Amino acid sequence: MFTNRAGIDVPDHRGRTGLDQQGRTLDRNPDVSVREVDLVSDGWHVLRRTTLDFRRRDGSWSTMQRETYDRGDGATILLHDDARSTVLLTRQFRYPAYVNDHPDGMLIETAAGLLDDDDPVTAIRREVAEELGVDVGPVTHIFTAYMSPGSVTEKVHFYSAAYSPGDRTSAGGGVIAEGEDIEVLELSFAEALAMVRDGRIVDGKTIMMLQWWALERR
Repeated sequence: MFTNRAGIDVPDHRGRTGLDQQGRTLDRNPDVSVREVDLVSDGWHVLRRTTLDFRRRDGSWSTMQRETYDRGDGATILLHDDARSTVLLTRQFRYPAYVNDHPDGMLIETAAGLLDDDDPVTAIRREVAEELGVDVGPVTHIFTAYMSPGSVTEKVHFYSAAYSPGDRTSAGGGVIAEGEDIEVLELSFAEALAMVRDGRIVDGKTIMMLQWWALERR
């Protein structure tokens, strides 16, 4: 049925159509049957409300609704200098954290970004160049994780790579046209771990990477 609605039958502001089709044909799990997918919002990212039937462990079926926020998948990386025992991180303003009780919204993080149309390695190399100003060498894939699976579809690909002062080819800082204003922080590894303990670092992906590196260094 033609609805003449942006993002469904006619292109939205990003030229997208068929945004209500995601998930309709899923059949990998015989205990899940998707009934309907409604497009709730087609802002920069997409919010959907899905009605589905779910077979419980006792064999009975229940109908439920779930909202999913689709912002695409992402990648993040921990840059470490083993010789000097330092890591290279970012600090930038995050409004969602600010509105949810963070003192100033300025979060210390590993470099990260959405894949857009790139593969994860290409994307993380792009983000490292933009945010940290580093021409990164070989990267190692650590793991891939769903960061907030109760409502956000995003998978994040985690990487690590060595760096040295000579690898910094620009000041970094992000892309001004995209509203980014990123401070580059070089911290001793011990200081970064201390910041996790005392709450100065509260970003989930960054904590995961620092804890992973602490285990690796042992």
